[in-house]
Amino acid sequence: MPVTPTYPGVYVEEVPSGVRTITGVATSIAAFVGRAERGPVNKATAITSFADFERVFGGLTSLSRMGFAVRDFFANGGTQAVVVRLYRPPGGANPKTKAKITSNNLTVNAADEGAWGNALRIRIDTDVSEDVATSWGLAKADLFNLSVRDTETGATEVHRNVTMKESPRQVDRVTANESKLIRADLPATMPTAHGALPTPTTDPWSSDALSAGVAAADKGGDGQLLNDDSFIDPANEAKKQGLYALENADLFNILCIPPYKSGDTVDVTVVGKAAEYCEKRRAILLVDPRDWADKDAVIAALANPGANVGTRGKNAALFFPRLRQPNPLLDNAVEPFAPCGAVAGVLARTDADRGVWKSPAGMDATLRGVADVSATLTDLEIGQLNPLGVNCLRVIQGLGPVVWGARTLQGDDRFASEWKYLSVRRTALFIEESLFRGTQWVVFEPNDEPLWAQIRLNIGTFMHSLFRQGAFAGSSPRDAYLVKCDHETTTQDDVNRGVVNVVVGFAPLKPAEFVIIKIQQLAGRLAS
Repeated sequence: MPVTPTYPGVYVEEVPSGVRTITGVATSIAAFVGRAERGPVNKATAITSFADFERVFGGLTSLSRMGFAVRDFFANGGTQAVVVRLYRPPGGANPKTKAKITSNNLTVNAADEGAWGNALRIRIDTDVSEDVATSWGLAKADLFNLSVRDTETGATEVHRNVTMKESPRQVDRVTANESKLIRADLPATMPTAHGALPTPTTDPWSSDALSAGVAAADKGGDGQLLNDDSFIDPANEAKKQGLYALENADLFNILCIPPYKSGDTVDVTVVGKAAEYCEKRRAILLVDPRDWADKDAVIAALANPGANVGTRGKNAALFFPRLRQPNPLLDNAVEPFAPCGAVAGVLARTDADRGVWKSPAGMDATLRGVADVSATLTDLEIGQLNPLGVNCLRVIQGLGPVVWGARTLQGDDRFASEWKYLSVRRTALFIEESLFRGTQWVVFEPNDEPLWAQIRLNIGTFMHSLFRQGAFAGSSPRDAYLVKCDHETTTQDDVNRGVVNVVVGFAPLKPAEFVIIKIQQLAGRLAS
């Protein structure tokens, strides 16, 4: 605020610089949606390693391909992921989804759906604190300790000084807020303790007298194979479930839906809806190949655009063929796997090494942990698929499997799309998301030239920093980008309607897909 002078002397006034730095957003956060052995259902959970996935979602399982895709993502250079576990209940009138333990007047349920909860055991004891009871106005006899153990993983929780009575330590509240394994019902009567341990070294979890497990009638189930409704049921969007559970994720840039059907495929309807959702969220969908045996099957599937792929959207990219990798669950027998996780890792690695404007393909785009690909493609066969917008995976002698294509599904030469290349599309999405987040301060500011100048300064600084990193074509800033916000872009009518228009343009870097070397003989000097 301006200083109001009241006495003779020196006044100091701090004047805003008008600089509001725009920070570039992350470009390679991968979202995975599918089935898992355990973990929260319909909740977007952030992880930073495959060890996190194993801890929260149970790791690799024969139930789903999602664990393998997440493994490949981190093995190939990924660093951040968002996982949504979906669960389709078993059939029948009263399907058992969560394991339940009823013992000593107390009932607890597994925190999440699935057969993993069948390995839980609980123990109740009364070695409690009288001081805690007094602090909450309770008697010592009102308190008990509740211990729980996952006998499969060895994870153990101890919830001390809980009670059935109204207090901050009420057992249902404590388990809801603190436990990753169970949710306790509020008991009607005080739970009784299990037997005392005979010796300090006694294992209480191997004795039904010292702890309680899940009865046969109360066991949970892993549910059925996912179907289309698991992802895109019309009710899911409003409830933020299925695919739309990602609404609770602040940011993701790459979406992977690993195969979930019995034929190791994804329904084309789900692919189409996922592509639409990616356009809304400024993300890229990695489309896995179907059970195509060779390039002719791919060409036939693309003959009617979208019919057997699900989308031809500018925010989707198709990779072919599948990968052949050892399966640790089958004594490392080599099997075909969807490439989405490994390719997402290559995108993340390329972004970190070179920037989002570098095409994630070529000699550096090796697929780690991949033994082979399911179909060997020659140069001529790749030459038939590449113009159709299919990104090929091939084996190069001395390097192994690599990504050898970087087009979107609008990269079909027949479409003549400006979003032909994956790197160009991802660069645009990066700029859009960064500016969207970095200009929120503009809302409700006075809409006049001082504001427009600030907008030009801050967006121009951001674009210039990208230019200096080599993100744009052109030898000078004038050739590489433009930022315009003035009385020409924002008329008086726009001001009256509360609108400020900003025009931002950039000259994209496009990959050198075809290297043509011309060789000719030089004739020797002729004798004169």
